[in-house]
Amino acid sequence: MLLRHTPKEITERKALTINPAKTCQPIGAMYAALGIHGCLPHSHGSQGCCAYHRSALTRHYKEPVSASTSSFTEGASVFGGSANMMQAINNIFTVYGPEVIAVHTTCLSETIGDDLPQIKKKALAEGKIPKGKYVISASTPSYAGSHVTGFSNMVTAMAGMAEPTGKKNGKVNIIPGWVEPSDMEEIKRLTNMVGVKTILFPDTSGVLNGPLSGEYKMFPEGGTTVAELKSTGDSIGTLALGEWCSADAARYLDKEHKVPCQVLDMPFGLQATDRFIDALRMVAGVNVPDEIALERGQLVDMISDMHQYFYKKKVALVGDPDQLIAMTEFLVSIDMCPVHIVTGTPGKKFEKRIKEITKDMGGKVNVKAKGDMFLLHQWIKNEPVDLIIGNTYCKYIARDEDLPFVRWGFPILDRQGHQYFPTVGYKGGLRLLEKILGVLMDRQDRDASESKFELVF
Repeated sequence: MLLRHTPKEITERKALTINPAKTCQPIGAMYAALGIHGCLPHSHGSQGCCAYHRSALTRHYKEPVSASTSSFTEGASVFGGSANMMQAINNIFTVYGPEVIAVHTTCLSETIGDDLPQIKKKALAEGKIPKGKYVISASTPSYAGSHVTGFSNMVTAMAGMAEPTGKKNGKVNIIPGWVEPSDMEEIKRLTNMVGVKTILFPDTSGVLNGPLSGEYKMFPEGGTTVAELKSTGDSIGTLALGEWCSADAARYLDKEHKVPCQVLDMPFGLQATDRFIDALRMVAGVNVPDEIALERGQLVDMISDMHQYFYKKKVALVGDPDQLIAMTEFLVSIDMCPVHIVTGTPGKKFEKRIKEITKDMGGKVNVKAKGDMFLLHQWIKNEPVDLIIGNTYCKYIARDEDLPFVRWGFPILDRQGHQYFPTVGYKGGLRLLEKILGVLMDRQDRDASESKFELVF
């Protein structure tokens, strides 16, 4: 049943991916674009591609995702999509009136070789882009990288909107990486508590976790404004949260506009959050507020109180590189043992970093960049674990191997809450621990004999 035919014997595979631990670049680019206020993502390719990207995000966030498409037909597929793109720009600004059109390519337009900057230049020359409106673009072929790569490319395109005035604005750019809208809200809450003025981009809070007001808005009130994106070139520094998702945009601002940058890990768990708060403290030149110290103390208290239930539990992880690095460090810090770790995004730096984090853990750790969930399943068959942490697709492995399972990452298709409840920061760390404890203790209850079925753990 399901995946039970997965063989235990591992065979080296170079040209075959089974159950990929990633999705395609345009989905990441589309998600990033939704973090700009008044932005309409545009898929330069076929209608089918755009429909898939929209549905993937809608199923995860349970919110309508608006996007337009160049609607390639056979003619555009052979002769190029420039005419389609020019017509699309005109139609979109005329009918929908967005502030920004964020164009990403697909396999089809990339294979043809459409030159988006050249098409944009032509559209400007012909007056198809109204004054005060903008078109940005990112190259996002699905046959390279992953959704993480597409996100990074679109965020770098956002950084290209910077227009420095020569006068510093006293703000810090924060590039949060691919996290939930709730996580972006939590990052803003923490920066406000420390007293740092920031420009967070992209910012999908209020866009993909907004309220049900009874009134449809194609462009919700959330998102980073065009004025803020322009001002990023005047900021006093940039904090990029994650090497894979955020570093390229931060380095672009550093290189082009002399905005110094620092690349940190995503603030999942205790230590990564400590480093994030310390970076904010140094930028602001202030002491850490008592309120934040209290939240940290609560997380440490929960770790201390529940340590016996975490100790030496083996964990299998699947997800995106930036998230996995911080999660692995968090699990190791509470004496759990992440022994199988897979990401679908390429990059040998990921494997090296994971090995550094787990070097003192004892025992072998399996780690694979550009891996797949078939390999993860095989590793679990050879060395069973106590817990799986990953996206919804892990549920098949969890069921087949009868394992506790915590949903985390992208996509989560069969549960709610991830868009509303953060997992970054100290409060987010409490939620992660609560989720992990919940499934471990549920399993302990399920397997306990009547004589050991305890009321209090």
